[in-house]
Order: sequence, then C-alpha cells, then structure tokens
Amino acid sequence: MDEILNLQMELSSLPKGTLVWKKTSKNSAQKQPYLQWREGDKIKSRYIPPYQLEQVKAQIQTRISLQGKIRNLKGEFPQRGALTGMSAYQMNVISGEALTALIRTTVKPEKRNCFASLQKFLSSPPSGRICALYGLRRTGKTTLLHQLIDTLPKEDFKKAVYIKARRGQSMSMLDHDLKLLFHRGYRYIFIDEITFLEDFIDTASLLSDIYAAMGMKIILSGTDSLGIWLSSQEELYDRVYLIHTTWIPYSEHSRLLSTEDIDSYIAFGGTLRSGETDFDDPDLQSEDISFRDNESTRRYIDTSICKNIQHSLKCYENGSHFMHLQKLQDRGELTGAIERIIEDMNHRFVLQVLTRDFSSNDLSLSGKNLLKERDLSKRTDILSRIDVDAVTKELMELLSISNQVDQKEPITEPCVREIEDYLRALDLIESCPVEYYDSQWEPGKKVLITQPGMRFCQAQALIHSLLKDPAFQDLDASMKVYVQSRILEEIRGRMLEEIVLLECKKFLGKDASVFKFQFLGGEFDMVLYNKAENTCRIYEIKHSREAVVDQCRHLLKEESCAYLEARFGRITGKYVLYRGEEKMTDWGILYRNVSSFLKELPQMHKKKP
Repeated sequence: MDEILNLQMELSSLPKGTLVWKKTSKNSAQKQPYLQWREGDKIKSRYIPPYQLEQVKAQIQTRISLQGKIRNLKGEFPQRGALTGMSAYQMNVISGEALTALIRTTVKPEKRNCFASLQKFLSSPPSGRICALYGLRRTGKTTLLHQLIDTLPKEDFKKAVYIKARRGQSMSMLDHDLKLLFHRGYRYIFIDEITFLEDFIDTASLLSDIYAAMGMKIILSGTDSLGIWLSSQEELYDRVYLIHTTWIPYSEHSRLLSTEDIDSYIAFGGTLRSGETDFDDPDLQSEDISFRDNESTRRYIDTSICKNIQHSLKCYENGSHFMHLQKLQDRGELTGAIERIIEDMNHRFVLQVLTRDFSSNDLSLSGKNLLKERDLSKRTDILSRIDVDAVTKELMELLSISNQVDQKEPITEPCVREIEDYLRALDLIESCPVEYYDSQWEPGKKVLITQPGMRFCQAQALIHSLLKDPAFQDLDASMKVYVQSRILEEIRGRMLEEIVLLECKKFLGKDASVFKFQFLGGEFDMVLYNKAENTCRIYEIKHSREAVVDQCRHLLKEESCAYLEARFGRITGKYVLYRGEEKMTDWGILYRNVSSFLKELPQMHKKKP
C-alpha cells in the first residue's frame, strides 16, 4: 500500500482532464487545443500553447498509466490496514476521544472575526490549497483551530486529527504521518506549531502539492508567523490561503473581553489577555500576561517578535536571507536593534533615533506640556529639574536597549529598512501618510503599531523610573500623582489618535484615503478623503470626556480648512472624537464618542466615508 500512496503522490502533480480542440470563434475553421476537466458540477478548461502541447500529451499518458497501476495494486490489497513496512506515527497525532477531550478544555463560545473565513475554507471543495493562521503569539490561533474542529459534523470529525509539532521534529516525519493518515481515511488535518519544524519553510509545498492535491483539508498555524509568511512568498505562493490574527481591532477586543473601556484597549490591546500592573510584585509574574509590566512586555517582544524573525530567517534557505542583518545576528545584537526600533516606531526619523543616545520622547513632550499647564497650581518644571540622565539610564535598563556606545556593530539604514519590512510582514506595523498643505512637498509617513498594549507598557516603564528619581521624590504626594497622570494622559492621547488612524485605514482604506494633514501652525489629526466625490471629512481626536472649544481651533479656522480644500476638495463634515457623549456643540462641531465610532467601523467599511 505504500507503493499506492507514492503513485498517488506522483499522480497529483500531473494535469487532470483530457485534450479537446475548440474553435477560436464561430466563423473560424481553425481549432486550438484546450485541457478540459471537471470540478464538482463545473467543467473547466485552459488553453494549451503550441510549445506546451507535446509535454501535456505526455503528461496525460503518464497519468493514465499511473491510474492503471493503482487500480491493479488496489486489486491486490482490498483490505485497509497498516501500511506495509511503516511504523506508527512519528509525531503527536491526536484523534477520536482524545481529540474530543483536548478541545473540550479550550473551546470558548466567543470566536474571532476571522473564524468565518476558516469555516469557508473548510467547507469549500478541495482546491489543492492549504490554509495558514498567521499572527503573533496570544492572538488566538490555537483556540481557533480547536473551535474549528469542534464545529465539524460527526462524520467529518471522525476523519479529523490534530498534530502538535515539537522542536527537533522535521517535515519528513510529518510526511511519514500524513501518508499513514491518508491511507487510514483521515481528511481533515490541523497542524499547530508548524514552524517548529526547521525545514518547513523550504519544503512547505509538500503539503499543498501532494496532500492537499489528494483531497486533504490542511489548516496550520505556527509561533514563528514570519516563517509562514516567507513560505507563502516562495514555496506555497498561490497555494496557501492566509488568515491574519495579529491585529485585533477595538470592536473585536471589546466583544471578546467584555469591556467597553477604550483605556483598557490602550493598555492591553494586541493580545487576547489582560493583566495587572505592579512592577515590583514578584508574585505576579504570569507567563500568560503579555503587557502587565515591562518584563512581560520585553519577554513578549523577545519571544513573539525578535525570535520569530531570527528563527524564521535562520530556517529560510540556510540563513542566506539575513542580508544586512547578518553582522548584528552574529554579534548577538539583533534583538536589541529590533527592540529599539519597536520603541521608537512612532517617530518619523527612525534612523536618527537609533544612531544617537537613547532618550525618551514621551518624557520630553510631557515636560513641555507641564510647563504650559494653565492651572497655576499644577504648573511645574519638575521634569526639567530631575536627573534626566539617571531616569533615562534606568529606562534603558527597563527596556533592555543598549546605547550606541555599547553597540559593536552600528545599525545602518539598510538594517532599519529590513527590520521594518519584517515587522510589516508580521502585521505589527502599518504606515499612515502625512500630507502637507503644499502639494509640491513629498508626503511623509506615520508608522502605526497594531498592538497598543506593547507601546503603553513601555510608557509605564518610564513612569516607574520617574518615581525613583530623587528630585521627583521631593514633590508633595498630590503633585507626584498629578505629574504621573499627566504624562500618561499625554501618551494615551497620542495612542488614541494612532488607534483611530489605524482602524480607519484598515476598514475604510479601499473607499477613502486616510491621512494626517499638516499646515502652517497645526494639523488635522485625521482626514477621510472620498476619492470618487473629491470631498473630505476632518477629525480631531482627543483623550478627553469634556468638550472644549479650544479642541476645535483648527477645525474652526477658515485658513486651515482652505489649505485642505485647495488640495482635497470640499469639506463635508467636521468632527471631534472623544470619550464623552455624542452631541452637537454651540460652535457647530459634532462631537462623537470614540468607542462608538470604532465599533461602527466594521459595518462602515463597505460604505463611503
């Protein structure tokens, strides 16, 4: 029976169907060759160019010959049983009652938005394609696999197996098990941690070209999601259906975690876990919480992102694709480089930030705003009197980022570009355009992070270091509380703006251009430009529950609006997104609740803004 499977694998690589000759038009006497075959109830065909005709004829003859051999062999082995000469499974294959027991402990009633796409793939006719869940850790990939298995009809469940790959195993071991599984009638294969198989990226086409082509439905996921992405660019190409899990929009986060609090999303958004924030409590070191404190965030960045990139590149064509990152990898400094880029991702001049001594832009911005505080009782220059070097040093230690003087290998611009490309492939970052009032200026870009909790936790590390500064300790208790809250408020405000930009770009990007607009003396936080109608809507985004006319100064200023209309057409709406109730203000600006706005986006994405 092993011989039968080998012949079936060879057969799957040959074209199906027969040669037919068709007229090119009704009035033409000339006929052209087509390969014609049936898929379900449909008859399909494709044109065969003259230079391929003999090759296709030979392939069809080979297929007919192989089919005859298979029929003869099946006559010799009418009984189903274990494959001759082959041992039991070499990997951890779970089916039947054991699979029922496994998924019973993990299946949850609420499902990710992408679950419908998984079901669609599973119920569609075999197409020779596989499906891959692609995303960072703790974004629900394993749970999705278990939920999908749980929805299988009883008869299909009998044909389903779950395989949990382990480090040290190989694609040859998986190949061995899939042969056995196919012979024993299993047709639904769910493979978790596929990237633990170090030769997966370079041999992934085995799954699509052989087993999916034989009628198996294969759905896989892996911790090193970059490895899956790399395989989709080469080995699998158009034979894989990718489903991304990294980005969890606010509406989905709110539904899955039963929270209406936008600040909860700012603090923990990005994974399907929430946590506590006590930096000094050793009893709260849960591996399951990603953004509880800086240590958990650093661990998440290291395992989910840095090692993801490094392991995937190491396994891809024997590590030949490190390119400009090779020296950093050889010296053990690639992790630090990736961490530094992630921390500074929101700044336009990434290279300049990387190649100078690290400093916290959050600290600088908050210091300026505290000096401009209107309430005299709360105005303070404390952030200019503290020991900035000491605070910065502790912040660097908390974030595990080295100064340039500690780097044996400089981080060059090509290194930055490559790391950014991989972060983009991981769906961790997305660029939002920044347009200027002068059309002759080149557009800029604002880099948005899809996991806000990661960014916010690093800001909390800053606060933790501030609390230990001697000058800060001299403040009275109320001032300490105020300074801490004011810094975090600045950070939340900036992050809320980025969340809205990202979600509008993701949901509305097909129908509208989403960008920031800068002019002399200010900017519009967001513009939604309707390309078809040449109209736009403008937004200010505020982390506030109060409506204050000063928030709208640019929206109300005729000169600012004229800059925009000169480039992007008539303004049809002016809005402030904030955390209060929706209302029309006396000054003519509609205030909208930002949580409600974000929840509406999934339904709005097919409509024009």
